[in-house]
Amino acid sequence: MALKKGFQVMAKPIGPICNLDCRYCYYLEKKNLYPDQTDFKMPEAVLERFIESYIQSQDIPEVLFVWQGGEPTLLGLDYFKNIIALQKKYAHGKTIKNSLQTNGILLDDEWGEFLAENRFLIGISIDGDMKLHDAYRRDRNSKPSFDRVMKGLEILKKHKVEFNTLTVINRKNSYHGLRVYNFLKNIGSRHIQFIPIVERLPGQIAKKTNLQLALPPDKRNPDMEDCPVTSWSVTPHQYGVFLWSVFSEWVKNDISKFFIYTFEQALASWCGLEPTLCVFNKTCGNAMVIEHNGDVYSCDHYVYPAYKIGNVMEQSIREMATSPRQKEFGRYKYDELPKYCLECDVFFACRGECPKYRFLKTPEGEKGLSYLCEGYKYLFKKIDPYMKKMAKLIREGKPAYLIKDEFST
Repeated sequence: MALKKGFQVMAKPIGPICNLDCRYCYYLEKKNLYPDQTDFKMPEAVLERFIESYIQSQDIPEVLFVWQGGEPTLLGLDYFKNIIALQKKYAHGKTIKNSLQTNGILLDDEWGEFLAENRFLIGISIDGDMKLHDAYRRDRNSKPSFDRVMKGLEILKKHKVEFNTLTVINRKNSYHGLRVYNFLKNIGSRHIQFIPIVERLPGQIAKKTNLQLALPPDKRNPDMEDCPVTSWSVTPHQYGVFLWSVFSEWVKNDISKFFIYTFEQALASWCGLEPTLCVFNKTCGNAMVIEHNGDVYSCDHYVYPAYKIGNVMEQSIREMATSPRQKEFGRYKYDELPKYCLECDVFFACRGECPKYRFLKTPEGEKGLSYLCEGYKYLFKKIDPYMKKMAKLIREGKPAYLIKDEFST
């Protein structure tokens, strides 16, 4: 079956293994899903088959590989040199690009030279200044990681490696929007992604698999009620306040200089376009995950047995991406929305958000309301007049940054 557009399979070549023990990380516990596994390094045969199948399955001229973990740099530089060799072997005229998400701790000059030479885009995880970052991002000995991350960032700058920053918005840094934003600007991040952390303590089904966090709400999974939110999760309203405080500064002074993923996606919605970020799309299912042993799951947030759609050693990536189970998973995002969402005046921008977070009930008692609903409503209503003006500028063939002229008096 042909695919009409590209899709993504996020690769976890070292599974959930990491050199940090971040308090809020939802992926470290995935090793409990493989109780007999001691080595989480993706074997050569699986790696080669994945690269070959992924390239062959894409009906677009440019193929993006996204490498994540855990911490993928634990595999060592030679492993990634082999990745480049395999990509060249199977490219067959297609342009191959790579993105690597890392905490930056293991980066050195040799890594910097390799990443620059092969034009990797690096997503480096940092949650703000030292105090805010080290609140949750510590190693297995509870030692802070900020200084080591900053050294890794300096390596990227030294070798002119393109990077963006990934900032998890949690219970602590969510109260310091401008502080976080100004810090990210000061360290040279021009492309900024904010990621809300929302996790719950486990119900009975999760406990049986030795998981520390609750399974996502879904008709396949009854383990969705009476699971309290963790102490490190961002609160709904405060997430909206955080984003609004950043937006207020960005729209007045930084709109053409810094690119904030959430606001770019929102502007697409106000322009009547389809956002590229899955959580704001009508449906999802175009962003899967491959684990270290070749298992493919429907989504990074759904790496559980019920959402395994196959193994790359037994099926092609194309077959799994177009399978009835994956299509059903993607449609669930819209099909199971409560009436409260469908009638909401900011639904065009929110689209019900990520299904993982839809574990609340509406005022009418319907299931399926996003935990972050209050925050997004607050944000989208506040930015509405600005977004309308920027959308109007774009329709007139003018750049959106001209909205700044309204603030220059």
